[in-house]
Amino acid sequence: MDASKTQLTFNLQPERRIYTVSDLTARIRELLAKNFTDVTVQGEISNCRAASSGHYYFTLKDERAQVRCVLFKQQQRGMKFLPEDGLKVTVRGSVSVYEARGEYQIYVEAIEPAGRGALQLAFEQLKKRLEAEGLFDAGRKKPLPLLPNRIGLITSPTGAAVRDVVRILKRRFHNVHLTLYPVRVQGEGSAAEIVVALEYFNRKLPVDVILLVRGGGSLEDLWSFNEESVARAIAASAIPVISGVGHETDFTIADFVADMRASTPSAAAELVVQTRREFDKLVMDLRARLEGSLRYRLLELSRRVHALAARSGFRRPQDLLRQQRQRADEFTSRLALGLRARLEDSRKRLNDARLRVASFDFRAKIGVLRLRLQSLTQELGMREERLLRLKRERWERLTLQLQERSPLKVLERGYAIATDAAGNVLRDANQVQIGDAVTLELHRGRLITEVRRRESTEES
Repeated sequence: MDASKTQLTFNLQPERRIYTVSDLTARIRELLAKNFTDVTVQGEISNCRAASSGHYYFTLKDERAQVRCVLFKQQQRGMKFLPEDGLKVTVRGSVSVYEARGEYQIYVEAIEPAGRGALQLAFEQLKKRLEAEGLFDAGRKKPLPLLPNRIGLITSPTGAAVRDVVRILKRRFHNVHLTLYPVRVQGEGSAAEIVVALEYFNRKLPVDVILLVRGGGSLEDLWSFNEESVARAIAASAIPVISGVGHETDFTIADFVADMRASTPSAAAELVVQTRREFDKLVMDLRARLEGSLRYRLLELSRRVHALAARSGFRRPQDLLRQQRQRADEFTSRLALGLRARLEDSRKRLNDARLRVASFDFRAKIGVLRLRLQSLTQELGMREERLLRLKRERWERLTLQLQERSPLKVLERGYAIATDAAGNVLRDANQVQIGDAVTLELHRGRLITEVRRRESTEES
């Protein structure tokens, strides 16, 4: 009896299994992987770190606990925002154990911000980052051209935006040259097409200004203009860019980076060209400045003429008159050349304008424009002839005045110029002695006399 009892007690003794650390960790990993294959957890991100491989490591915590999380690079495709400390998110993934440290963690497959949309968060993150880089600074933005001849338009060829822009440009400045680069303005791949269009205008078809426009829509519809690639392409453009995306209340990253932001596509078209009245005002201002410069130049030349008239050189009026005639001929030749050059330039500009207008295929206006060009050409020729005639009449008048003031005119009235043997002009009888030879210069010819008697009048 005693022996059998002892044997029974020995058989009921449980067998103790000893695990290695690796075995135990593997068993725990299998249990977690089996029971927590698809879990959704909400918490706040902390200790967020981006590895050089592109993977993100962070801790998800609440008031009483925390868990480590891993977001691999391949799971980030399609994500519009990036994890950062303090961000409250909802993650979905599987739970497993990182055996090297014996820590359980969540392998994140999807992540969404809690309380606000992913697009809005991505917008704020990119805006903050680009603003810190200085892409929004006013100092780096380029001024718009005063009167652009060539305009590049980047938008959808079928949308309402392109019709609005063409209508306004046609009304405000009908002879402007507009080049449309058609792109998609929403959907997958649209941002890449916009970048290609910006590079095309900068490298292959330079224009004076670029319009980047699109009609209104939701944040998702306008997202192509919030892509980082589009923002950097706008910043890198050597040509000024005007953005007119959405409605007045819509703001995109492209608006902040562009050299000028318009509230709508129509407003962008209004910005790119000034009104005809403003252009005419500029022309009138330039004309007033030119007239003032000419008046000042004429006054300066008149002052120089008076200064020259006071010099001793006028004792030889014939030589001076020859020089003035030669200078007048030179001025007349230069004026004629200048007028011809201006006429040729005006004709060239008119021909260029005719070609630009013809490129818009406005068949109904071609006849009217041709007549207007002919009329302007004739009027310009008449004005040039009138100006040349006025200049010639003024020159002849000045020449006549100069001849009237010549000392030779004084001799025609019976006066004479007396000089001594050395050629000095005699103004006083005391300048000669009895017996000296005196030459009298008359209107025609001269007399040589000898002083027989002299009388002088002393002034008191």
